[in-house]
Amino acid sequence: MKRFAVHLWLSLLLAGCNGTNSQPVPERLACDPDNGGLTLPEGFCALVVADNIGRARHIVVRDNGDIYVALMRLQNGHGIAALRDTTGDGRADLIAYFGEVPGTGIDIWNGYLYFAPDTALLRYRLIEGALLPQEPPELVAGGLPERRQHAAKTFAFDQAGYVYINIGAPSNACQARDRQRGVPGMDPCPLLERYGGIWRFRADVLGQRQADGTRYATGIRNAVAIAWNPFANALYVVQHGRDQLNTLWPEYFDAEDNANLPAEEFFRVDEGDDFGWPYCYYDPFQNKKVLAPEYGGDGKTVGRCDQFEDPIVAYPAHWAPNDLIFYDGTQFPERYRGGAFIAFHGSWNRAPLPQAGYNVVFQPMNPDGTPAGDWEVFADGFAGTDTIRSTGDARHRPMGLAIGPDGSLYISDSRRGRIWRVLYQGT
Repeated sequence: MKRFAVHLWLSLLLAGCNGTNSQPVPERLACDPDNGGLTLPEGFCALVVADNIGRARHIVVRDNGDIYVALMRLQNGHGIAALRDTTGDGRADLIAYFGEVPGTGIDIWNGYLYFAPDTALLRYRLIEGALLPQEPPELVAGGLPERRQHAAKTFAFDQAGYVYINIGAPSNACQARDRQRGVPGMDPCPLLERYGGIWRFRADVLGQRQADGTRYATGIRNAVAIAWNPFANALYVVQHGRDQLNTLWPEYFDAEDNANLPAEEFFRVDEGDDFGWPYCYYDPFQNKKVLAPEYGGDGKTVGRCDQFEDPIVAYPAHWAPNDLIFYDGTQFPERYRGGAFIAFHGSWNRAPLPQAGYNVVFQPMNPDGTPAGDWEVFADGFAGTDTIRSTGDARHRPMGLAIGPDGSLYISDSRRGRIWRVLYQGT
């Protein structure tokens, strides 16, 4: 590991990084008149915590209100942003950067800040009162496989000291030549040995490799959205569905089929589960998994797909689920407690039809971890335009979610590095 380096606004270095914790958050904060551009349900409002901090990925909020944001690319030479509000107005007036590499996954567990670049899981020891770590990171798991596609590593902790890491498949549908028209899939798919699933590791053991972990579940193309549900005591993910049905298999699918297939699937993940990628995909109109065309499917044939796990909820195609969190706060009305928030990043694959997603949805859940009703759009307006022809048209793209110590919902943006804080103030 290179020498640990920290970049900080020099004028603020002595003012807050190693001093006292953040001031207590006032009971009522002043939201932005336009909610920072967001549309929210009645009784909710939002303020912009920070802007232009770098291309934000996942986000976590410490018990004292400090915010840590994983960055997609280095900002000021570093891969993690640290934010602190020293005045109690809900806005970050102290912003610092640290870490040598960019990444996606980030969370806090047992006094450490865990961070995942594309090939590893690292942890930084957090010091009481200090915004920034004072020591180099430790390697929890290294040598994790990555290729260009679906390289981001995300993770979740359970209540027994394990960490679950998503290792996405570097492929669309495990073709011998990826994304080539008419090319069949490899059968069995060799990528599933090291990719396309969830691996479980000990969260407190250093120096692990992939072989030291357990392949907890397989047949998951890519699950950037991953979270432990403390109410159901189980792991959940939302999968990115496969692409390009019409361009790869035009004899079976047209542009409209491609824009609406397959569903983005919400899974409860138990040890040993197999969710069927790359052999199958979920058709929300037929309410079943069907055989992928790379494996002899025609859009209707089920074949081997009746042996794999179904989703608990199916969301619209190509919305790109990039984070998942279960609401365990008490600020929001009771109906939200235990429910799931999902950040949909938006995708390119609905073209030539307009793109969709670019929102945060709420999925009501029962205490046993089953869905408790239909999902609903909770936060919208990120894109800043009604018609999105390409991802570049969107002003903001929701990426990461976190719950603050007071029960506020934080949302990060991967386009311009904006952080929102959503509050409930009643009617």
